[in-house]
Amino acid sequence: MAIVSGAPESEPLLEVCVLHARDAAAATAGEADRLLLLSQPERGGLTPEPSVLSAVLRETDLPVRVMLRVGDSLSIDGGQFSRLVGTARTCLELGAAGVSFGFLDHDLEIDRASCSALASELVGVGWTFHRGFDQALEPRRAWRDVLDLPGLDAVASAGSTRGLAAGGDELVERAGGNPRIAAQLLVSGGLTTEQVPWLVRAGVHQFGLGDEVRPGGSWTKAYVDTAAVRAWRLLLDDAPQRALGVPVD
Repeated sequence: MAIVSGAPESEPLLEVCVLHARDAAAATAGEADRLLLLSQPERGGLTPEPSVLSAVLRETDLPVRVMLRVGDSLSIDGGQFSRLVGTARTCLELGAAGVSFGFLDHDLEIDRASCSALASELVGVGWTFHRGFDQALEPRRAWRDVLDLPGLDAVASAGSTRGLAAGGDELVERAGGNPRIAAQLLVSGGLTTEQVPWLVRAGVHQFGLGDEVRPGGSWTKAYVDTAAVRAWRLLLDDAPQRALGVPVD
């Protein structure tokens, strides 16, 4: 991995993916900064039921973002768009702090028109372009196309559809070479502790965890583990100082 020089400018943000209220309570106790609520992670994450969101919000005072995705496709038609607008408004009325969505066209390029249209329906609401971003055909063009989308403040990416094991080095180089990418990048998809210092030195400050904080790495057989979240919290809190060469007790 190439060494990237630079100083971290923001405190690390730790987002944890949750499926229900029990996950939310554990992630909150572990001192996450934000939660991403979704269903069916084996399909890349779909929109949860409103009742699940309500239960999660009763268990946490953290900001909760909700996945907006109604099927396996990353493209969208008019009927699906209207449904997502209604779903998003319901989630926000219930107390969600933001949403996560993203659309590609049939050429696997960022569907700027659809993304902008949905964002424009949710003025003032922060949103994340979900991991579908990694399915874009040409990453350099995809980053160019998302950086100025209205309301966008995070792009979840592993640098590859195969996860950070395959795309981590590329993300470090891309973030280190472009501060705007570093500011928007939410690293997500198989994060390891060894990757954190390199990413922080490249200017990355948003980190997303899913099965990394579940015993055995299982979405279906394990809940979010409070101790695992807290361990990541401590690691990320120390990371900026370590990136600057400051000794940490």
